[in-house]
Amino acid sequence: MGGNNITTSVAIINHQFNYRAMGSIIGLTKKYVDVVYVIQDSNDESISELATLIGAKIINLSNNGHTPVLDIILKSEKDVRALVTLYGDGTHDPSNIPYLMDPIMKGGFDVAVESSYENNPKVNSNITFLTNGKSTLRASKNDHFGFAAISCKCLDTIKSPINGGDILKQILAYPRYNSLKVKHLNLANDQKLDLLNQHKIGVVVPAYNEELLIEETIKGIPKYVDRIYIVDDCSTDRTPQIIQGMTDPRIVYVRHEKNKGVGGAIVTGYKLALDDEMDVAAVMAGDNQMDPEQLPRLLIPILEGRADYTKGNRLISKDFRKGMSKWRSLGNGILTMITKIGSGCWHIMDPQNGYTAISRQTLEVLNLNSIYPYYGYCNDMLVKLNTFNMRIEDVVMPSRYGRETSKIRYSKYIIKVAPMLFNGFLWRLKKKYIVLDFHPLVFFYTASMVLLPVGVLFSTYILIEKIYHNPVSQNYPLLAAFITLIGLQFLLFAMLFDMQADKSRSGTL
Repeated sequence: MGGNNITTSVAIINHQFNYRAMGSIIGLTKKYVDVVYVIQDSNDESISELATLIGAKIINLSNNGHTPVLDIILKSEKDVRALVTLYGDGTHDPSNIPYLMDPIMKGGFDVAVESSYENNPKVNSNITFLTNGKSTLRASKNDHFGFAAISCKCLDTIKSPINGGDILKQILAYPRYNSLKVKHLNLANDQKLDLLNQHKIGVVVPAYNEELLIEETIKGIPKYVDRIYIVDDCSTDRTPQIIQGMTDPRIVYVRHEKNKGVGGAIVTGYKLALDDEMDVAAVMAGDNQMDPEQLPRLLIPILEGRADYTKGNRLISKDFRKGMSKWRSLGNGILTMITKIGSGCWHIMDPQNGYTAISRQTLEVLNLNSIYPYYGYCNDMLVKLNTFNMRIEDVVMPSRYGRETSKIRYSKYIIKVAPMLFNGFLWRLKKKYIVLDFHPLVFFYTASMVLLPVGVLFSTYILIEKIYHNPVSQNYPLLAAFITLIGLQFLLFAMLFDMQADKSRSGTL
């Protein structure tokens, strides 16, 4: 008997075949059903011999004339309650068969079909998110990928002359399709939820004067999160009383007696997550600005080993920036460019986005006490992560603004963050390209930082002298232009080499 405890269940492996994968496909399929049929539309002896050796039955359409495949199977097998169809080229994972069987055996459905855009690993998940609009988990009911479970009761009523090809597609194309009770499943989503439940996940919630939204934020954090580290950064309103009145057993509450800044609050939460051996630590602000439905999209790349650090990106689309003021968008754009140069993370956007997730292994590498405590902590994190060649992934998501009031003042913010990024840039060049490794781009950056200012100042001096009609050598303008252009060329070379050396790109989908 198969692993489903079903009286009789049959799997039909059809469509395209991959000889290298067939053995595993048939073997895994036999764990969940009683009988496996391989439907061939050509005389491929290698497939036939392999399938027979592993215990599958063969139906060769070229030898069976026009006899419908289902007639052959249902005459050979007695008391069949359900059929499963899947491809023989590795497109479908047989371990998902129980997920398809449940709606048929327990839920009263006629057909359970996998309908998911995320089956194709070659598709960029960010592109999938953008093309689907609001959710990566939404699937079209018109898209069928040949992976389904079908009740034999509904097959008795269909009486369709199915003979090879994509059996599922033929069943669903039958005129009586609308009378069938069809369950559309997103198995990728089910697998991801299992993955989330298998790991220890912590969420750090920095909170400063968030009495209005802190409770709403905590209530929205998903059940698969194991710990919620609320760090009250010396709030002066009712935030502490509200937090202490919450009954969620996952909450770990810490209060700073002196305000340390949002970066300092997050570092405190990171340290608590390390102490509790969380596999991943995410950050969700206490103002409910970060949509908990997007949290899996930050966690999954880390749990699957594709990234060490993930962050939100709201700047990819005009629709996603909805609710963001033009002034804020401009400030974000300026800081994005400055951060790209300072951090060397040339592929990232929206570096001020504080909706992030980081692996425990990455936290263990970083010197948490050195992280910038003010709002520029997220920019500083990118500098440090790139220096140690951590894989950083941007996750596109829409902005979410509501009743919260932004505490960032961009005029003050840029004045503070720009010098920090310049110092971080110098530290990164030294640490990454001299101490940990060596790259000649250091010389190009150094030469450009000398020649460009000299060229600009020299050009300004010449211009002033011309304005006041003072005599200037005819060679000076040419010399100034030469120095400036050489400095600019060195800068561009350095940036190009820096982009090529940006190993954090390997974490980008």
